[in-house]
Amino acid sequence: MSPRLTRRGFLIGTAAVGAGVWVGWRFGVPAGRLAIARVLDGASPPGGIDAPPDAWIEVGEGGVTLYLAKVEMGQGIHTALAQIAAEELEWPLARLAVRSAPTDRGLNDRNGTGASASVSGSWGPLREAAALTREMLRAAAADAWGVDVAGVVADQGRLLHRDRPDEALAYEDVAGRLDPDAVPDELPPFKAKGAYREIGRARPRVDLADKLAGTGGYGLDARMEGMRYGAVARPPRLGARLTAAAAGGAREVPGVTDVVLEDGFAGVVATRRSAAEKGVAALDLTWEGPETPVTQEAVEAATTVRGDDDPGAGVVVQREGDPTRDLRRRTDVRAEFRTAMAAHAHLEPQAALVHVTDGGVEAYVATQSPTLVRDLLAEATGLERDAVSVTATWLGGGFGRRLNVEVATDAARLSRAAGVPVHVAWTREEEFRHGYLRPPVHNVLEARLEDGRVAAWRHRQASGDVAFPFLPAAAQPLLGADFGAWRGATSPYGGMARRATVAERVELPVPTGWWRGLGLLPNVFATESFLDELAAAAGADPLAFRLAHLNEEEDDVQRRLAAVLRAAAEAADWDAPLPEGRGRGVAASVDVGTCVAQVTEASFVDGAPVLHRVVVAVDPGVVVNPDGVRQQVEGSVAWGVSSLLHEEVRIEDGRVGPANFDTYAFARASDVPDVEVVILEGDDVPHGMGEPPLGPVAASIANAVVAAGGPRARHLPARWT
Repeated sequence: MSPRLTRRGFLIGTAAVGAGVWVGWRFGVPAGRLAIARVLDGASPPGGIDAPPDAWIEVGEGGVTLYLAKVEMGQGIHTALAQIAAEELEWPLARLAVRSAPTDRGLNDRNGTGASASVSGSWGPLREAAALTREMLRAAAADAWGVDVAGVVADQGRLLHRDRPDEALAYEDVAGRLDPDAVPDELPPFKAKGAYREIGRARPRVDLADKLAGTGGYGLDARMEGMRYGAVARPPRLGARLTAAAAGGAREVPGVTDVVLEDGFAGVVATRRSAAEKGVAALDLTWEGPETPVTQEAVEAATTVRGDDDPGAGVVVQREGDPTRDLRRRTDVRAEFRTAMAAHAHLEPQAALVHVTDGGVEAYVATQSPTLVRDLLAEATGLERDAVSVTATWLGGGFGRRLNVEVATDAARLSRAAGVPVHVAWTREEEFRHGYLRPPVHNVLEARLEDGRVAAWRHRQASGDVAFPFLPAAAQPLLGADFGAWRGATSPYGGMARRATVAERVELPVPTGWWRGLGLLPNVFATESFLDELAAAAGADPLAFRLAHLNEEEDDVQRRLAAVLRAAAEAADWDAPLPEGRGRGVAASVDVGTCVAQVTEASFVDGAPVLHRVVVAVDPGVVVNPDGVRQQVEGSVAWGVSSLLHEEVRIEDGRVGPANFDTYAFARASDVPDVEVVILEGDDVPHGMGEPPLGPVAASIANAVVAAGGPRARHLPARWT
């Protein structure tokens, strides 16, 4: 997989890299890297769309249609964004049609759909587009009535004459009077929070009816007249290169219409998907390399903190004071934690339908970043970007895997050669063995205690790449450590006198990349498990110990973090007695401005945890749809439980071991209890909700196991025996 510029790459390439070059020149590389790390630590990409109102909202005789560049992949984002638009537009949500915007509509979003930024990044631009459209509708009605615009009131799809209350026009009635170029020069005021009808309310999913009826459109469902199916040869082992290819017996396979052999590429087009796959199997292919097959042992050996042997290794991404000097004199507690590689394992494999002609490209792709796919297809076909139209379908799960979609360029190469639309969908085996993985992580933590408090804290973390494979070449030497890999590794507890976090980059022989939460889950697993060990060494209650290390009066984020800790503890009856053999564990984290705390009640039976109760308190700022918030928390808990108990990718015979769900273990419904969610709104803007609840899950459960009398988990998945 070749490096590509993704939405996070755009952020780094334009803002952070430019700032980092200046800071590094002004203060030196280490200071520059630390300054960038402070900016990136938990940051969410800003809104990436600059488009006129009519690109977002279309008013016609049939009603109002909202076009969105953010992609619906089961997280309910189209519903939340529809609520925001309906609120400012003064249009009934139930009558709002929601569509995925093709890239040629002008809603190009280089941030894509990820980093938990869909609501926070769209909050401003979408409200502006809806409010401006509302004002244009009022102006059109005023023109129709020959009155001043102040005499027109917009109310739930109707334009009311202020002086003649019985006189009204529907939005559809004035659609023909709208001038897309007559956008007001000044932004009208947004609705006050107390006047909200949609924002903050639980609303049904706007995509629910179509999904229940099977009338929606996933990538696997995409169809065009005259389309055929394609399949592409994949390397038999990690690092292998295609050095020679011939048709072999592929053309004799019934249904095969085209065999496409290009430099380093071999594929087949057929009238049926099964025929295309059989055709690829019949190709005569020669693969070479690597000289030494990739092994699991090599991956594990590489992913090891070097700090003990090389104190200068790594990049300082957090530093408050100098803990190293204190720790040389005395280290009271030291611990190591490891996290294995994992697969995305989303339900729907990669899928794309692409039609390449001399004049342009039309594509329907299961992607989190249609703008990126547009650029890749333009590059692959030699056409201008304006000649390429990409529409994102619904996704049967994404989790970061669909931020780089090779399947679209595969379909384009086959379509160009065959002269017809071609649909390519990966098999489950391709998905497991030829995508990219969550990188392994090694965490080493040391601390010194004085008077029952943390006097010095040092965290060294080593991991493979998450963001670097997709960023501009300038990012790696400038940043030194991959910000995606160390996400969640810094300590949010400002009451620690001296603390530092050092991230070490590990080059691995396996492809790794974006994964839900990036480094959040493995790193918070380490830091919050270690915090419990420190509380035990200090003889302190784990909850009180955390609260004692938060500067609530000095920092708003720490105030909000303390609030979710208290809220989760209260809802979980933290101080109430438990039956014998049960324990409670707490953990917390901050990510993209969202504060999360989890309390788990568990027992440890026959070498495994039994989860009896999970309570999560979350503060994402403004809540658009509380049902969506709860669903994201529930999904994150299930995902975290799966990583703690089961998920692991190992390398076998030079390739990714799991090839399908029969050999890749993950959580079942019986592993996950009901999740109680407490929602706080401690800020006046929305923050991310997709990934932040994932942070505390594994640590909270691991801490509960220890409280129940079980052993300390130091590995994901946990190895308690």
